[in-house]
Amino acid sequence: MVSSESKKLFSDLNMPYPAVALRYHVVVPEGVPHYDGEKLAFCQYVSVAQKNGGTFYTDVNDDACYGKVPLGMEEKPAVTASGQAGYDFDLYRSPAACRRLYQEMPVIEPGTVRYVQFARLQDATFDPDLVICVCDQSSADILLCATSYISGDFWESRSTPVLSCAWMYAYPVISGKVNHITTGFYHGLKRRGTYPAGLTMIAIPFQKLDEVCTALAQMPWTPVAFRSDEESRALLKRRMDHWQEMAQQAGCTVDIR
Repeated sequence: MVSSESKKLFSDLNMPYPAVALRYHVVVPEGVPHYDGEKLAFCQYVSVAQKNGGTFYTDVNDDACYGKVPLGMEEKPAVTASGQAGYDFDLYRSPAACRRLYQEMPVIEPGTVRYVQFARLQDATFDPDLVICVCDQSSADILLCATSYISGDFWESRSTPVLSCAWMYAYPVISGKVNHITTGFYHGLKRRGTYPAGLTMIAIPFQKLDEVCTALAQMPWTPVAFRSDEESRALLKRRMDHWQEMAQQAGCTVDIR
């Protein structure tokens, strides 16, 4: 379970929406209420958790769109998998172009995810399989830095115009990689007005969560080059002067200013 200290770090990011923890279950989660509201697209349930708090679970019958397909809850429907829907939405020139998405779409092992539990991260009493963060620029800057601060992992954004849910809710837990997208570019999120355009959605899988929490606790949230106090300026100058000393010994130059 995510520690209270780590939960506070996520809270201190001051994201415009609370981080949400998801847990994938093969059997009904014990003691967790089933969602009893309006039937929504899978991606909208993250927003429900952000707004309402508490915890709940959904199943395949609660999904009014196709998040259930990359989660392995349902096979790819032939008509949409043919690319016809993406073509008819004017997002691809031909069904064949859209069909590539379904041929390469990440899918969690079918039948292993039958229920999905949602809760705000600060309220979660379970080990998340995935944490979803919806960030403005300043919080995304810190959080993305935390994904690479220890490991040196590259920042990647893998997505497609439709079924962005595949890349946010299946791909990270399959690959073990953090993924991010920008709101306003993806058909389902945009069509439903789930979030304003221009925000960064970051999906952190369980494989990276401990590392990100450790990085948030250890790293400076404002790097030295972006601090304006005299002590930080002096520290940066000493470090940059040291580069020149290293360069002399190595027989090279350093031109960073």
